[in-house]
Amino acid sequence: MSTVVVARKGRTVAIASDALVTFGETRLPAGYEANAKLFKAGGSWFGTVGSTAHTPVLQQALASLEPGQLRLDSREAIFDTFVALHPRLKERFFLNTKEHDNDPYESSQFSVLVANRHGIFGVESYREVFAFERFWAIGSGRRFALGAMHAVWASARGAREVAAAGVAAGCEFDTCSAGPVRVQTFTLTT
Repeated sequence: MSTVVVARKGRTVAIASDALVTFGETRLPAGYEANAKLFKAGGSWFGTVGSTAHTPVLQQALASLEPGQLRLDSREAIFDTFVALHPRLKERFFLNTKEHDNDPYESSQFSVLVANRHGIFGVESYREVFAFERFWAIGSGRRFALGAMHAVWASARGAREVAAAGVAAGCEFDTCSAGPVRVQTFTLTT
């Protein structure tokens, strides 16, 4: 999988990822594949983990939304955006919505982090949206990243340092994550 993190400290926000792509036991480190786990859409940065197909599918699905449907300025707006995306994911991209027989809702199969001028957010497979105050991580390196970000939180000068520490820990200890660390930062407006 990967290590993708978001952090918010003071008025700065950062989103970061590792650079490794894996296919089962085959690794494509940086320099072999132009992998973009981080991408920009609608004035926000997105970070994805899981199937390599998630990134281009999510990019195209977001671009296909009608004017006014791509809103990412709050937890509620992100929820509405991902609800609007779900039928498109099924119809245009042939999303398999089944995870388990007793699922309460159809799954969108995504684990996504969103960072923008309004904050840091996470979206999980049933379109649950979380608004984080400090930091969060997704992917197979998540536990290492969360531990590292927690450890540096008090002494870090800003969100970039927190995020970089998280991904660096994922790269160090998770077999499915490797550098270089890619980081995007910006300032909050709210």
